[in-house]
Amino acid sequence: MGGMAALLTDALAAAPQGLHTIKGDVRIDGEPAASGQRLRMGQKIETGPESEAVLVHDSHAFLLRGDSAMRIEQGAGVTVLRYLTGRVLSVFGKGRKRLITPTATIGIRGTACYIEAGEHNTYFCLCYGTAAITPVHAPSKQRTIRTRHHESPLYIGADAQAPYSKAAVDNHRDDELVMLEALAGRVPPFTASGRKGRRERY
Repeated sequence: MGGMAALLTDALAAAPQGLHTIKGDVRIDGEPAASGQRLRMGQKIETGPESEAVLVHDSHAFLLRGDSAMRIEQGAGVTVLRYLTGRVLSVFGKGRKRLITPTATIGIRGTACYIEAGEHNTYFCLCYGTAAITPVHAPSKQRTIRTRHHESPLYIGADAQAPYSKAAVDNHRDDELVMLEALAGRVPPFTASGRKGRRERY
């Protein structure tokens, strides 16, 4: 794994900003997107059925699966990512981020996560790093989790009394994380290279 991570980093670290790959129907603000097109702050990117997009934005990279939509915004000293619907794997660079889904607000620095956002439930896997989770319907039940390698996947629902439930690691893979981090010039901490400190520290 360490050799593969190094190879991918060398090959992809200089990847241009914008849409790196497109499969099927991918749109920005409702208009068909093109390979290499950049996403400006406030624009919505969405994928149709059986579609997929890999996006590089600043020091972050995203894999959107089919029937997904998200928007990147700038708040006061924090980057805001609205996961409107669907399934998105994300890796982040330095700085504060606020992830917003229909049922949760999640604060993180750096790190990586996989989200499946639905109207009444959010699947959240913190692949590695630290996250502070605040359920929309139970804001007093904030929870901070720390993981090294997918240890705490969970559902965050609309039940104000019991907003959390355990989940399994599902629908995302380590090789996808390696690919996304390589696009940003990094390696995940679970790889041999990452454990030796080659990945940025946050």
